[in-house]
Formats: sequence, C-alpha cells, structure tokens
Amino acid sequence: MLSASIAIVVIAGPGLLIGLAAGLRGWVLAGMAPLLSYAAGGLTGPWAAAAGLPFTPLTLAGATVVFAAIAFGVRKFSVRRALPTAEPGWWARRGTIAVLACLLAAAAIGGWATLLGLGRVGALPQGFDAVYHGNAVRYIADTGDGSLFGTGHVNWYGDAAPVFYPNAYHLLAAVTYRLSGASIPETLDANTLLLPGLLALSLVTLVREFRGRAVLAGAAALTAVAAVTGVYESMARGPLLPFALGVALTPLAAVALRRYLERAAPDTGLVLVLAAVGLLCIHSSTLFGGILFAGPLLVQRWLTGWRRIGRDLLALLPIAVVSLLVAWLQLFGALGLALPYYGWPSEYRASTALGALLGFQHFEPHPQVWLSVALFLGIVFFARASELRWIGLTAGVTGLAYVAVASSNTPIVMALSRPWWDDPYRFFSMAAVPLSLLAAHGLASAQAWLRDRLPSRVPPAVLAAVLLGAFVLLSNGLYVRTNGAWVYQGYQAADPSALRVTPGEQTAMAELGARAAPGEWAMNDRFDGTAWTYALTGIRTVAAHFDETSPPRDAVLLADRFRNYSTDPAVRAAVRRLNIHWVILGKPSTEPGKPYQPGLVGLAGEPFLREVYRNPDAVIYRLTP
Repeated sequence: MLSASIAIVVIAGPGLLIGLAAGLRGWVLAGMAPLLSYAAGGLTGPWAAAAGLPFTPLTLAGATVVFAAIAFGVRKFSVRRALPTAEPGWWARRGTIAVLACLLAAAAIGGWATLLGLGRVGALPQGFDAVYHGNAVRYIADTGDGSLFGTGHVNWYGDAAPVFYPNAYHLLAAVTYRLSGASIPETLDANTLLLPGLLALSLVTLVREFRGRAVLAGAAALTAVAAVTGVYESMARGPLLPFALGVALTPLAAVALRRYLERAAPDTGLVLVLAAVGLLCIHSSTLFGGILFAGPLLVQRWLTGWRRIGRDLLALLPIAVVSLLVAWLQLFGALGLALPYYGWPSEYRASTALGALLGFQHFEPHPQVWLSVALFLGIVFFARASELRWIGLTAGVTGLAYVAVASSNTPIVMALSRPWWDDPYRFFSMAAVPLSLLAAHGLASAQAWLRDRLPSRVPPAVLAAVLLGAFVLLSNGLYVRTNGAWVYQGYQAADPSALRVTPGEQTAMAELGARAAPGEWAMNDRFDGTAWTYALTGIRTVAAHFDETSPPRDAVLLADRFRNYSTDPAVRAAVRRLNIHWVILGKPSTEPGKPYQPGLVGLAGEPFLREVYRNPDAVIYRLTP
C-alpha cells in the first residue's frame, strides 16, 4: 500500500500548503486540498512545457511554493482591506469526532469495495479508456512533457493530428509513479482506491460550509460511498478515471462559490479561480458538471434576495476573466478539439430511466433499496434542508439530464450533452452525488424527527448512532460487496483467458521489456492487449491504444501490409522510420470484426522474423537482417 500512501501525500500535500496560505482552515482546508493540488499540478504541467521545462516531482514542489506564496500575499492584502470570512458555526467536539469517524469508516468501506473489485493493488484495468491513462502517466514520467497534447503522442505520433487531453490526473499520478517506484497499474489502482473517500470528504465539506448538522455530514459520508452509480460504475467501465475523480471533487465548486459570494475579496476569489481551473484541468466536462452542480446555489440565493443578482454577477465577472487567462491553454485546447462525435444509443424509456435513477440501479441486478428509502425520506423532509435546499434543484437538473440522455437521441439533447459525449453513465454518476446527499438529508431528518418525539432521556447522539448504524447494517455494509462485484467487471474475470489483457500477454510484454534496447519499437496489433506495452515496459509500440481514430500513416500502412516486409519497400521504409526491431502479438480480440489486422496475419515462418518467445497467449518475434 506504499503507492496509496504516496498518492495521498501527492494529492493532499500541495493543496494543504496552498490552502493554508490562502487562509483556509479546518474541514474546508481538508476538503479543498485535493482540488487545489490538481489545480496547481494541472496548470504547472502545460505552462512548464510551454516554457521548455520538464514536469517532475521537483517542478511540482517548486510550483507549490510559488502558488502558496501568491496565496499568502493575496490573503495578507485581503485581510488588511476587509474582514476575514467567518467560519461556519462549529460542531460540538463530539460531533466533530463523530463526523470524522463516519468519514474514516466511509473511506475504509469505499476503499474495501474498490479493492474487492480490483482483487489486488496492481490489477490491470481492462476497459477501452484505461490504456490511454496508463500510457499517459508513463509518458509524462519518462519524458517530463506536461503539455496538453503530449500524452496523445504515444499513439498519435508522426503525421497524426495532435490529440488534446486535460492532464491534471496524469501529472499527479506521474509524480506518484516516480516517487513510489510502483508499476503503472499499481499507480492507477492506488488513485482509484481513494475515489470513494474523496467523494465522502467533498460532501462532508459541503455540509460543513452550508452549516449543516454533524449528523447530516456523517450520513453524507456514508451515503456517498454506498451508491454504486457514484464512482464505482466509472471504475468498471473504461475506467473513466479522470471523470470519476472530477465527480468526486465536483461538490467543492459550491463550497468555493459560496465563500466568495459571502465575501467577495481577492483571497476568496483566488480559491474560487483555483477550484474552477482545477475542475477544468481534471477534465473539460468536469467544469461544466461543477456549473450544473453549483448553479442552483445562485438560484436559491437570488430567490431570497433579488437585489443580489447584479452584485453577484458583477463579482463573478473578474473571476471568469482571471480563470480564462490562467487556463487559456486548456480552454483553447478544448475548443480546438474536433473529434468525430456520434453519441451513445438510448438505453431506456423515460419512465424506466426515472425508476433507475430513484432506485440507484443502472444496469445492476438489484436496486439499492435502502438508499432509495433514505432518498424518499429526504424528499418528505425536504423543507428542513435550510441552506442546502438548492441541492434539490441540482438533483432535479442532473437527474432530468440523465433521463433525457438515456431516453432520447434528438439533436438538441445530443448537442447539449456533447461535453459528456452523450454518455448516460456519466450523467447517472453526476446525478448520484446530489441524490446521495438528499438521501443523507433523509437519514438526518429522520433522526431529528425521532429526537423531537422520543423521551428526552434518549441522547440525540445515541439516536444518530443507532440510525446510521442501522442504515449500514440494513444496506449490508453500505453495499460493499455488490459495489465491489460491479468494479470486478472492469478488472477481473472468472476465466482469466477471457480478459482483454490476459496474464499471458502481460508476461510477454514484460519479456519484451527485458529484451528490447532503449529506443527500439515493436510492431503490434491494435486490438489485442499489447497496446499496454509502453505503460508496462517503456517500449514503444506502433499501436498504443485500441482507438482507431485518425492513426498515423505509418501505423495504417504497417497494419495493412507488414507481412509484405520482404517485398514491399514502403513497409521497410516505415520500419526504419519507427526503428522497429520486434513484433509482439497477443491473443486476438474477441470483438466482432476485430481479429488481427491484415498485415499481422500468418507471420509464423516468415523469413524476416525469428521467434524468440511464446506462451499460450502471446508470441514475440525479432526482425532479422
């Protein structure tokens, strides 16, 4: 678990220093720290690349000092000119301890559910997206290139169009990889283990900032890690690691926005800028998700005082301008991204989609009934939500967006959902966060209702402990095993030979890494597991992603005609350009229409190849003179 421990330091350390310098304290400091870290790393990588500097752990440390110094100076200037922000009313000491206990329990249970799915730290994620993230982390660690187009060079090299991808996740993971000495799969898994705990911490921070009771904060931590549709589905499918990270940190947008609107000053403005930019640096869609989540806060605020509208919009204008200037590399990269967009097919009828939403059941075999019961209570007691009433509108907006995307492919729906690729899974994850908080509100309100009606000799703390404990027990440990079983689908299989990247292929890639010299490339098939070769060994391959979109010309040529190496001068020229010395073939893909590519069929026995390694799932050849 060394890699997980180092990941915690990398994710929390820079943000804690920056937050302290900016005047954050207590729960807000702890909750905002990860997002501030990703903001610092996500800005440093691209700007360092633009300045010709490598991104390394030392670069991140230096940038952290710079950000902290700026935050300290801004804070000092702000305090001299205005009163500091008043912290929310303190919970009682035992309330704080109880919330901390719930948070630690939630993080442990969420981490355990994730580990049940992984099987072990170091399990290789099997989905379509994971290979990009693995190769991207290795690329940044090996080259120091923190640019927004650099991570795509592993697969889209040469004459291929450059590929933009927000890289804050990969930048901090690359630091973890270099400091821990762990493998790329271990590094990815260490970050994945932390996702449920990060979501729980974000919701606790949100409740704290909006003066919610301690029992609500504790309940929010528990419901956050119970919902399978929150972060676990994103682990199983893809996995969508930067997106899942963004979902976990999205509630912090509302925290930073409220603090700034309560006291519009340079220090609170700096925190809001870093929060917005941090979400953008994690993933372009995450900033839009943060706006969907926090926007209803403005609606509630303006309904209770319409004169605030002009003042708030005027106060937010400089935040938008500064954010644009600071993150223009990310914004213009995202605006210039022109990949084909086809969307996803509809899943359900609208009524079925609504039922899935309220049952926390997407494609899982069974609904999460006790979460639904808590959500029902949250709706019944909604009037008690006080300063968090806006979360009902957030749940309504994100829930309606999911229902629309899941049940319709009309042009307007596909256009509005483009930042999320019209993907129902992503919308369900976004909706699950406010729904989980409403479920927590239901549990907390039930405790308050019983407290007011039971004899006074029953301590409220005992009643809260009994109620939350009953929820944990009735939900079979916050659905830990069913959530783990869902994550399992993205990493394991009852029959290892059915995996997209089999253990035999991993063994062969390790063998190639031991045999190949630095700088030597390998020819491979795009659809077997060998696209992971670079992430696992550092040896470049012709195909480094399962994605067929706009590949380099040399990759297309070799995929079609590599077997003609002896007679085709164009093939030999491409081999020389890429410095190819090896061929590695894994188990052919079982997807319809995707066996070996034509140029790789029937290579056994070709005079220009010498077989040097074989196992039941893979073979390695060396090119002969």
